[in-house]
Order: sequence, then C-alpha cells, then structure tokens
Amino acid sequence: MSRTKTFLQNSITTAMYQAIVMISGFIVPRIMLVYYGSEINGLISSINQFITYFNLVEAGLSGATVYSLYKPLADDDHKAISAIVVAAKNFYMKSGYFFVGLVLALSFIYPLFIHLDELSPMSISILIIALGAKGFLEFFTLAKYRTLLTAAQKTYVISIASSVYVILNTIIIFVLSMLKCNILVVYIFAIVALYARSLILIIYARRNFNYIDFNEKPNNGALNKRWDALFLQVLQSVHIGAPTVLATILTSLKMVSVYSVFNMVMVGINGILSIFVSGLSATFGDIIVRNEVDTLQKSYKEFECIYYMIITFVYSVTMIMLQPFVNVYTTGIKDANYYQPLIAFLFVLNGFLHNLKTPQGMLVISAGHYKETKWQTITQALIAIVFGFIFGKYLGLVGILAGVCLSNLYRDIDLMFYIPKNVTHLSYKSTLIRIIRKFIDFIIIVIPFYYIKFDISNYLDWVLYAILTSIYAVAVILVEGFIFERNSIKSIFDRVLSIVKKTRVN
Repeated sequence: MSRTKTFLQNSITTAMYQAIVMISGFIVPRIMLVYYGSEINGLISSINQFITYFNLVEAGLSGATVYSLYKPLADDDHKAISAIVVAAKNFYMKSGYFFVGLVLALSFIYPLFIHLDELSPMSISILIIALGAKGFLEFFTLAKYRTLLTAAQKTYVISIASSVYVILNTIIIFVLSMLKCNILVVYIFAIVALYARSLILIIYARRNFNYIDFNEKPNNGALNKRWDALFLQVLQSVHIGAPTVLATILTSLKMVSVYSVFNMVMVGINGILSIFVSGLSATFGDIIVRNEVDTLQKSYKEFECIYYMIITFVYSVTMIMLQPFVNVYTTGIKDANYYQPLIAFLFVLNGFLHNLKTPQGMLVISAGHYKETKWQTITQALIAIVFGFIFGKYLGLVGILAGVCLSNLYRDIDLMFYIPKNVTHLSYKSTLIRIIRKFIDFIIIVIPFYYIKFDISNYLDWVLYAILTSIYAVAVILVEGFIFERNSIKSIFDRVLSIVKKTRVN
C-alpha cells in the first residue's frame, strides 16, 4: 500500500473517530451540567487532568517504542520486532503498578482538599478510582499492541476500537444520567465500555502479528531513547494540563467548569485537526530511516502548506463562532457565568499558536530528536507554569491562558528554526512567510464579524451562521493559496486524485 493511500485510510477512520469523540464531548459535559451541576462537572474535569498526569509514568515509552520499531518493520525482521515488543511489555507492566499506586494515593489525598455538599469524601475517592480504570487496562493489556499498530501505520484499527468504546461509554452515561442515578453508579458502569476496546485491539493484533514471540529475549537497549522521549512527553502534558491544575488552585471548581466547557470545544477541534496528522509521524519516520531526503523535503513542504491552510480556516471560524456556541450550549445553566468573550479569544489564539508548530513537532517525533529538543521543551513548560501562575493570581483564568499563549509562541519560534536546520535542511524563511500570510488571512476573515452582530438563540441559527462564515473563510484562504501556493496545492490535488483513480480501478 502506498504511503498516500495508507495516510488516507488512517485519516478517514481517524475522522470518524474524532467526529464521534466530538459529539460525545458535547453530550457528556451537557449531561453533567444539567443533571449534576457545574461543580460536579468541574470536579470530574479536575480529576481527569490529574489522572492524565499519572499516565506520565510511561512517558517516553510509547514514543521510544514506536521509533525503535520503524526499522525492523521496514526490514520485516520478526525477531527484532518481538524483542522490542517484549521489552515494551515489561516496561508497561512496571509503569502500570506505579500508575495504580498514584491513583490510589490521589483517592486518599484529593478529598482532603476538595469538599462538596453533593459527594462525601469516600464517594470522591471511589469516583477517582472509577475514572482511573481506563489507565489500568491500558497499561496491563493494550499498550504494547497500540505502539505496534502505530509504528506499522495501522492507526485505523485503533480508531475503530476507540470509536466503539466512546459510543458505548456515552450511551451508558446518557442512559444512567437520564435515570438520575448517582454519579458514582454512572462512572462505575461506564467501565464496561473499556472492555470492548480492549477486546477488538487484542484480537486484531494477535491475528495480524501472530509472529510476535513473547518468549523472545527483550531488547531493552532499543528503547534507550525512552528517557529523552520522557522529557518531551512529560513537559508537553504539563503544558497542556497546566491551565486546569492552575485553575483548580487559583480559582474555583465553577471556573474550572467554565474552562472545561470552552476547552471541550477546543479539544474537539484539535481532534479534527489530528485527522490530518494521524499516522504521519510513522510515515515520515519511515522516510527518514530510509534516508529519502528529496521525498522528505517535498512531502513536508506540501503537508505544511495544506495544514496551515486548514488551521487558518478552522481557527478563524472558531474565533467568530465559539462564544455564540457556548451561549447556546449553556442555555439554562445559571450556577456559573459562561459568557466570557475574552476567555474565548484567548482559547482560540492559543489553539492557533499551538497548531502552528504541529508540522515541526511531528518531525521531532519522526526523527527521534527527543534529547536534542529537551531544553526547549522545558522552557516552554516553565513559561506556561510560571507566567500562568503569576498572571493567574491577579487575572484568574484570563491570566492562566495568557501564560500558555506565551509558551506556545516561544515554541513556534524555536521549532521554526530547529527543524530546517536539523531535519529537513530547507530554509526557515518559507515557513515564516507562510505563517505571516496565514495571520493576515486570519485577520481578514475575523475583523468584519466584529462589526456584524449575530442573533443566535438555538443550534439551527448557529449552524446557518457557521456555514455562511465558513464560505467566506474558504474564499479568502483559497484566493491567497492560489496566488502564493499554486504549485503545492496542485501537487497535493494530483496525488489525492491519483489514489482515487487507482481505488476505482481496483
């Protein structure tokens, strides 16, 4: 299968998965707000963020395993593949025990600092364990297969299995909440959905990678990039999760709920954007290990071109439509103020800055440059935490988001120079000029709508205005693209058209 066809296959299934995640991401928080209130919604968001941090006990292992599998998979070396998978399995088991210990510790400590009228300390402890159950299964059963499928560019299998899990999880939460069950009952029963995902991945991996010998001597040395990758993954997670933790410390659970509602939309948008990146780290990793320099440069320039066009469209429309959506979404919710235009602006700005570095960040992973970018990643996380704390102390959630924006701006500038020098050997100027043009596109799209007032009172109104806004945004981006990026756009179009024609013939 060609790389482009593999990419399209992975992208389609990822698109399906992200659409399901986005729909679920809108349904579940709304259920929490309506049936359990803003404080419970904030509590669950806060707990989930801590559990996300606990997943860092395997930080670097996934990235190092995937990177180390590129060459043996390209060489079809079954013995080498088995040795790496066995080593990864052993590390994941050890990491799993640490994860369990951290979740149990949180279940004892967290209730000492958070007090709610709706839930007793014991109930909060049980809720933490229920929310941590997904991690238990991930470490002890799935992780070794997930990394193998990712390295083999078969992320479509992961997307399908994960889609089944999200659908079942959402149905369980929806039905039990409608029946007005206790929040503990809801999330304890939701654990059942995890087993469906586990079963699908395990069956597929055992049938399609039946040559894996778990008695093979583990190749621990193949994972020597783990500790370098750990820095990257830990600090990225700290950076992403810092706003929730800082909001928990510096504000209130109601403000955490406000953050979580806006963040819910942005997570959904990032999920959509991940469709265009899904599996590409493995694809570019394969190109790099084969030392195909010309292919790397051509493919990267095309990807950067189309990805920047996509994020300009997505975030310019989001800048216009985010607050109106939140207004409709939180209709009838009176226990917290969800009308926060400045917070909406900072969320979108941060999302745009974050995704500007996605093409370069992907190549850091593909090339295994974890150690080489360690200090830059540390700096990025420190900017988010330090400035987020200082600004947040005086400005609340606005200050926290401003600190995160600064950290992403720093990383954008850093990677814009690092990747051309150390990986692609292209000029950084083309990326810089492209970014400037996209900011101009962004401004041209957004500015008129600050003078046009929308009267949106329901989802149908919102969809109609979003369509009109999108048409205008596409027009602006395409005009600019055909003026300055005509050759790259034509090359991308020809490549996709070639795959479509071959698919029809087959």
